[in-house]
Amino acid sequence: MYKYLDKVNSPKDIKTMSFDEMDLLSKDIRKFLVRSVSQTGGHLASNLGVVELTLALHKVFETPTDKIVWDVGHQSYVHKIITGRRDGFTSLRQFNGMSGFPKECESPHDAFDTGHSSTSISVATGLACARDIKKEDYNVIAVIGDGSITGGMALEGLNHLGDLNKRMIIILNDNEMSIDKNVGGMSKHMSNIIRNSTANKVKDEMEKLLKISPGGTLISKTANKFKDSLVGNFTPQECELFDSLGIKYYGPIDGHNTKELVEILRKVKSKDEPVLLHVITKKGKGYRYAEEHPEKYHGVSKFDIKDGIKSSNSKSISSAVGEKLVKMAYDNKSIAAITAAMPSGTGLNMFEKVHPERYFDVGIAEQHATAFAAGLASSGMKPYFAVYSSFLQRGFDQVIHDVCITKKPVTFLIDRAGLVGNDGETHHGMFDLSYLNIVPNITVMAPKDSRELELMMDLSLELNQPAAIRYPRGNCYYLNKGEYNPIKIGTYEVLDKGRDIAILAIGNMVKHALEAKEILMKEGINPTIINARFLKPMDEELMHKLCEEHNHIVTVEDNVISGGFGSRINQFMVDNNYKIDVVNMAISEEFVPHGNVDKLYDFVGLSCKHIADKIKKINLERQFYEKENRRIISGTRPLR
Repeated sequence: MYKYLDKVNSPKDIKTMSFDEMDLLSKDIRKFLVRSVSQTGGHLASNLGVVELTLALHKVFETPTDKIVWDVGHQSYVHKIITGRRDGFTSLRQFNGMSGFPKECESPHDAFDTGHSSTSISVATGLACARDIKKEDYNVIAVIGDGSITGGMALEGLNHLGDLNKRMIIILNDNEMSIDKNVGGMSKHMSNIIRNSTANKVKDEMEKLLKISPGGTLISKTANKFKDSLVGNFTPQECELFDSLGIKYYGPIDGHNTKELVEILRKVKSKDEPVLLHVITKKGKGYRYAEEHPEKYHGVSKFDIKDGIKSSNSKSISSAVGEKLVKMAYDNKSIAAITAAMPSGTGLNMFEKVHPERYFDVGIAEQHATAFAAGLASSGMKPYFAVYSSFLQRGFDQVIHDVCITKKPVTFLIDRAGLVGNDGETHHGMFDLSYLNIVPNITVMAPKDSRELELMMDLSLELNQPAAIRYPRGNCYYLNKGEYNPIKIGTYEVLDKGRDIAILAIGNMVKHALEAKEILMKEGINPTIINARFLKPMDEELMHKLCEEHNHIVTVEDNVISGGFGSRINQFMVDNNYKIDVVNMAISEEFVPHGNVDKLYDFVGLSCKHIADKIKKINLERQFYEKENRRIISGTRPLR
């Protein structure tokens, strides 16, 4: 099917290819990527943009001896193809299938597991230091995007690397985008470098002339001052940033010119110092729809190649949050919206259009976003920071130090809470209930459905203190259970009154609990279903009543079992000396792999069937002990 791709089973097969053959191989790979991802879903545009770069890296370097660290890692599909995992694309990002990110357990060619942005330079610097300490000899390459390099951690890594002066290569893959359009000073700086690239080309030509000049080294040394003076007249200040950090800058280079890429990689490979190679690529290259709308084709579900991604009539929960915040901001001029480079993903892109003066995209900088929100709040604004659950982990210290200690009225709209599916371990939002539970002065909510989410946003506007609302990834849904009136802080909701066993479910798990009750009712088991919509504060009045009326309590949360909602209920029982049996259903203390969300909930034991099975078991045990007690009381069973 593929004339050139079919010949490639390992990086060794690229070594003997001519540049023309590599260009034809690039076309094969792009065809394969579009066909494969259209059938499984995955990250498309970013991978289409790095085909030639990846081939050039494997042409020049020797993995797994040489270490390539892919920042974020969603652009590593071509690397996986070249390193013998082409057959794995039939199960890409599916349960028990191949990951969409680098995985050390998958292949020795994957030097490090990645999933979040801005980490590659720090990790690669660590690898380079370990290499030198152990007196080993291999190359270390970090591949980072122009969006990721603006992250604080990447800048910290650059600063340290320059100080250490370790032999290492940074490939800056510049496609002028992360997921959405890049923002910030660093992005403008990189654009200035591209616009003023003449100086770099002159510098390269001068170096070539000096190398071939008669007299060799002597003339080179004599001409050095002249070269520096000449280049200094052409080099804009923007190009001096990396040099000032102690990192040699090369570029910009055409990221789709295989011959030029190989030549420059061979050149920088010989340098005994840290270097940064600035490569210009086009996100989505080779597939028209992805080129025209790279943000739309960043992460995709299955689609038709001929027609591209079709628009959906379903509204996502993220979009609903964005629309609600826009409406709230019409009535309240103190509302401001903040995103960390994810306006489309969090639904804030519509806020930007309607209220641009109160919209802030801070780039990939969750720590800064949190402290920035605290600054806004301290001057009378009402900031809303919409952020993915797993990304807010980066701003945890700022949540404590800058927001909660002094009770700044910042609201965190925590998107992608719980299990998110195909992106796997690095993206599941399964820790937020635990890490927010331990922080004083913050109200933490989780709605049963999309309509209650809007009511919680209304409530957050009334609170003059920190608040967090966590909600799952997916489309809006409406349970039509219970009341949809304005919510009073710290109140639970009885959705279905039953007997003996009470199920306290929070957030997305309310839906699962209601479905579990439908299963149980067919077998004559009628549990009480509670929408425990607040992690904190707790509805202690209702809790006391539940403990008086029920023999067993089951808590259900899509969060790790340690320290979350169940732990809070357990503490209440201890503090009030209740002897009622409590069973906590949550994600066990282990990382959850990638896969379809429904399969994952079944895998971790939180599907409606698993909840129903747990209740059945509790009910059988309860009936057994009640029967035994009756036998003891009646004297039909001897006491021991």
